Amino acid sequence: MKRVAVTGLGVLCPLGDELETAWQSMLEGQVGTGPLQFLDPTPYRVKIGGEVRQRRRIESFEREYPGRYERASVFSILATQEALSKSNLTSADLEPLRVGCFLGTTMGEVQLAERLSELKVQNRLGEMNPDSLSRVQGSRIAFSVLDFLGLGGPTTVFCNACASGNYAIGWGFDQIRQGHLDVAVTGGVDVFSRVAFTGFNRLLSLTPDKCRPFSGNRKGLVVSEGVGVLLLEEWGRAKARGAPIFCEIGGYGLGMDAYHMTSPHPEGRGAFESIQRALSQARLDPPDVDFISAHGTGTPANDKTESMAIKRIFGADCRIPVNSIKSMIGHTMGAASAIEAVMTCLSLDRGLLLPTMNWEVPDEGCIADCVPNQSRPFQGEVALSNSFAFGGNTSCLVLMKEGGTRETAARSS
Repeated sequence: MKRVAVTGLGVLCPLGDELETAWQSMLEGQVGTGPLQFLDPTPYRVKIGGEVRQRRRIESFEREYPGRYERASVFSILATQEALSKSNLTSADLEPLRVGCFLGTTMGEVQLAERLSELKVQNRLGEMNPDSLSRVQGSRIAFSVLDFLGLGGPTTVFCNACASGNYAIGWGFDQIRQGHLDVAVTGGVDVFSRVAFTGFNRLLSLTPDKCRPFSGNRKGLVVSEGVGVLLLEEWGRAKARGAPIFCEIGGYGLGMDAYHMTSPHPEGRGAFESIQRALSQARLDPPDVDFISAHGTGTPANDKTESMAIKRIFGADCRIPVNSIKSMIGHTMGAASAIEAVMTCLSLDRGLLLPTMNWEVPDEGCIADCVPNQSRPFQGEVALSNSFAFGGNTSCLVLMKEGGTRETAARSS
């Protein structure tokens, strides 16, 4: 099996429309969620969300390609362009049929679907451009990325709720590892939608003010939007062309506890299984792990069950730092795991841990060290990136510092 390197990263999120801005904002502990602009929140119990408000790149793209792509596709194209730039690649450098695009999403091109619904209710559906009807399918997002780049490899869009991004990254990892592709564009995307915001309001899952993962007074999550892209390459190929290597993917694990449509298993069974499987595939043991990027939604049940799974694997007195960037950017749905994986790659590469903001009081049921309210230096080599979702979909990535001693040990074991 071939080794898989991450050579490019791209992001749009409520704290920036490009990677370095988002990273620096999170490093400083900025919170990008707040009063909504996308919709009128007056009828809702909760009135805050996370929106991509730095629109320079988006507006420039839409001026150049008016009406060609819907919003989730635009997000994905922009993040892919950034990832290619970071990897020192252009589409002209690539063999068209040897590049695949695998993305996860929860809602797809939902803003278009919502516009169509409104026109249908108003008996104005005839006003919609017929070409738009074909773009409502979420499966077109990955196709749109390769279409824009002039590439023709395989595409797949995964819809595994809020774990979708990790599922897509895992699939891309397999395609590179097995030699089917030279390059895989992987990640996740979701744009803000009335459907998701209304649904989580009805579930009473939203916090009215701020997201407080692992804090004893946490009240819920914040609905948000964004995209994260990781460019994957075979390690030897990346080395040969002198590519920057942010980290190596050691493996991934998937679980399905199927306990409840929306609630996690009360003992964190699916989370436990996915972490175990990821470590096994990477040929690592629990003591090898230095850091965990948590799913950490800020809901009472999720943070508790995720902590239970972590303690079951790493010990009841686990002192591994575990952070949640959802405290700063909200829950970006299908993009969440991808953005978290991007930031975990940078943490390994740059030796810095991002904080869990808004932490106020301890909860004995939660992990001990959530990197509360302040970033810190970090010298670790192995990280996990967790993502758990409705319906029992659970996932975990193993990311390893390129050239680290544990990465070398794992490869030789």
